[in-house]
Amino acid sequence: MSLVDTVRSTLVPIHREGWKFVAIFFVVSLLLGLLWEPLMWIGFVLTAWCAYFFRDPERLTPQDDDLVISPADGRVSAVAMVTPPAELELGDQPMLRISVFMNVFNCHVNRAPMRGRIARVAYRAGKFLNADLDKASQENERNGLVIESAHGPIGVVQIAGLVARRILCWSSMNDHLEAGERFGLIRFGSRLDVFLPDGAVPRVSLGQTAIAGETVLAEFGSAKGPVVSRRG
Repeated sequence: MSLVDTVRSTLVPIHREGWKFVAIFFVVSLLLGLLWEPLMWIGFVLTAWCAYFFRDPERLTPQDDDLVISPADGRVSAVAMVTPPAELELGDQPMLRISVFMNVFNCHVNRAPMRGRIARVAYRAGKFLNADLDKASQENERNGLVIESAHGPIGVVQIAGLVARRILCWSSMNDHLEAGERFGLIRFGSRLDVFLPDGAVPRVSLGQTAIAGETVLAEFGSAKGPVVSRRG
């Protein structure tokens, strides 16, 4: 392995949305150092954390239309039948909802759980409660996508958390997403909900750690063959 390959495999890329925050943390650290040197070193530690927060590693995503892939890094905080948010227009019948809670140490880049066309994008202003609370899915600020998958429309909802103050979604109506493709990011601590139609069988348990773009949350059908993967 060459030196360049070694560096690339050791240093995780930082998402472009994070560079300005890393720069701000760094400059503030230098200014604090003019007042008192220990403050500068504390600031450098926080700068390193900021860079770590905005990391954007590559993931190897299974390419199978029957698999639902985790859209976020974090802990599976809920697996239940829940009525989806009204703004998604997915009806008033309960759907399988799988929630992944992200703390401030998780990677916050969000990825598409299934391949398909974005049929709807719906933003709703709201509160900033702890995203780990069940009521956060109804009361917090959120941004939802409806993706037309091979098994019907699915909902993917980005939910702001207690300290999150910005939901980013760079995908738009009629965009086509591949499973595992990046579509957004939330700053700092939050949650992703996935709403699935009939036929989806959960493949995760409460408390399980999920990896965005890799962990299978649920599955449609059975009698699976070899799985093809996609690096992204």
